[in-house]
Amino acid sequence: MTPLTRRSLLAGSAALAAATTGLAGYKILGQPKTRVATLRAGSYDGPLSDLLLQGIRSFPDTVARAKGARVVLKPNLVEYNPGRPINTHPRIIGAAVEAFRQLGAAEVVVAEGPGHRRDTELILELCGLAEVLRDLRVPFVDLNVDRTRTVALPLDATGMGKLELAATAAGADLLVSVAKLKTHHWAGATLSMKNLFGVVPGAVYGWPKNPLHWAGIPASILDLWSALKPGFAIIDGITGMEGDGPIMGDPVEMGCVVVGEQCPAVDATAARLMGIRAENLAYLDQASWSGGTVAASRIEVFGDVIQPRTFRVIERQAHILAG
Repeated sequence: MTPLTRRSLLAGSAALAAATTGLAGYKILGQPKTRVATLRAGSYDGPLSDLLLQGIRSFPDTVARAKGARVVLKPNLVEYNPGRPINTHPRIIGAAVEAFRQLGAAEVVVAEGPGHRRDTELILELCGLAEVLRDLRVPFVDLNVDRTRTVALPLDATGMGKLELAATAAGADLLVSVAKLKTHHWAGATLSMKNLFGVVPGAVYGWPKNPLHWAGIPASILDLWSALKPGFAIIDGITGMEGDGPIMGDPVEMGCVVVGEQCPAVDATAARLMGIRAENLAYLDQASWSGGTVAASRIEVFGDVIQPRTFRVIERQAHILAG
């Protein structure tokens, strides 16, 4: 047996450090390069459909996919409280409908399965989305009671193997996550990937989709993203939420919309605008090992320059903040 000396200990430590550094480098370089657009929007009263159309047209693959497609827009709807920016704003959703129609979509559907057991039609009316849908003559599907299809989980981070998912979303030609820029008391932030929880039908799994929480929120986010393969993400950051999100937080004016084709990259970019170190969000760290792009050096951010803020978070999420 070789005696342990200071020299051999230092050599071993150096080798371990080199291996760790190499692994970190591989993790970053293994992430595909991608692009994310940040768009300035000072209020919900402006020409948002033109803004989104401009943003989406920056992604030729999405433009090609949208033409003649059945596009399903999946917003974030949870509760209604007039003083708190809980839900994706109706004008952002309406603007997305108009943009994809202008791109030649054969059909655009808005679909969501709120995480709490509520009267979905009442939430639609109270938040103003029902009026927008009527004006645009666009159908809405409550994913909590939608027909289902069995979907295998390619990554199976949860160990659940498969899930019964709402068929309207799972069968879309192009699924678009139209999320809200918010903090989250369990996930750290709820953006385009956490928004996919609404595709899990409450009629099958109950509310608030408890099996996903029991299996682990980061792992569940990863499984839904890999199984559903959303092709585009739009994050409503005109007014975001800080503090005790996703329901009890406070409004914060960011004046931006973040869009892109790869959800992890869009979420990482949005998180950085919130003053969050994206790699400190467990679900994004896991996604970075599974085909998602999180490293800033692998994301080309273009469009308008948006000044980052430092969002307030609850105490147990303080570790996610940058610096």
